[in-house]
Amino acid sequence: MLILSEFDIQFRVPSPTAVVALLHLHPSLEPRLRSGNELLVKHLATPMFGQSVSTESGQSTIPSVDYIDSFGNHCARFVAPAGYLWLSGVSVIDADPNPDQIYGFALQTRIEDLPSEVLQFLLPSRYCQVDQFGAIAQDLFGSIIPGWTRAVAVRDWVHEKVEFNYNAARPTKTAMDVFTERIGVCRDFQHLAVTLSRCLNIPARYVTGYIGDIRRPYSGPGDFSAWYQVFLDGHWINLDARHNYPRRGRLLMATGRDAADVAITTSFGAAYLTHFYADSYEIGYDGKRIPTPVASDVNTLHEQ
Repeated sequence: MLILSEFDIQFRVPSPTAVVALLHLHPSLEPRLRSGNELLVKHLATPMFGQSVSTESGQSTIPSVDYIDSFGNHCARFVAPAGYLWLSGVSVIDADPNPDQIYGFALQTRIEDLPSEVLQFLLPSRYCQVDQFGAIAQDLFGSIIPGWTRAVAVRDWVHEKVEFNYNAARPTKTAMDVFTERIGVCRDFQHLAVTLSRCLNIPARYVTGYIGDIRRPYSGPGDFSAWYQVFLDGHWINLDARHNYPRRGRLLMATGRDAADVAITTSFGAAYLTHFYADSYEIGYDGKRIPTPVASDVNTLHEQ
C-alpha cells in the first residue's frame, strides 16, 4: 500500500531566528521509503500559498543541518532570516496495509528486566506528572491484570472520559489539566494515557506522525497527529487514546517523553504561523490519489 504524505507550513519571522524542525519521517521507515523525505527550507519575500516552491521568484534556499537526536528522531536545524519562512516536503512510503495489531497476550516486563534506555519512559516529564497520579492510577487500574489487558484498560478509560474539542487546545495543558477538565485534542488524550501507564510501571512514550483517512471515509482537513506506544514483551506497541480502534497507515515521525520532545518546529525567537497544511493519503502505483470510501453507518467505519 503506497501512502503519500506532504506538508506546507509558513511563518512570518520578524528577525533572524534559529529553528529546529522534526518534519522528516522516522529513520525506521527508511527501508520502506519510495521517494522524498526531504525538508525544503525557503526564505520568501512575500507569503505564497499553494504554489510550487521551485517556480516562484523572490525566494531563496536556507541551508540546514540534519542530525539524529537522543530519542533517535531525524531533526533539522537552521537559521531563518527575517521575512517569511516556508517549510515543505513530500514522501511516498510502501506501508504495511494491515491495521494496528492486537497483542492480547503481551506481558508486562519487570522493572529490573527493562533495557536501561527504556527506564526514562517511566519517569515524570514536562506534560506527564507521573508523581501526581500514583494513587489515581492504582485506584482505577490496580486490580486489572498487568500487561496488555491493563494497558488497553488505560487507553479505553481515557478515550471514554475525555471529550475531543479543537477549541480546548493550549500549549500549556498537562495530563493533570486533562484529567481535571476532561476535554482536549489528540496530544492531551495521549499525555493522560502515557502518565497513567507509567504510574502502573508500563513504559510509555509519546508519538507524533500522520494518521490519514486510509481506506476510511473522509473526516476533514489533514493534520499531523499524536498517539503513544507502550513497552510490552520487549518491544514498543502502538496505542491511541483518541482513536482507540485499529487504524491503517500510521506514519511515524518522532518519539519522545511527551510533546515537548517532538515539537514539529521549535523556534528560538518569534515565529508567527501564517499557513498550515499537512495530509497523508493512499495512492495507486500510477501515483493517483485513491478516493476514500463512503460509509453508511458506524459499523462500516470500524470495518474499513
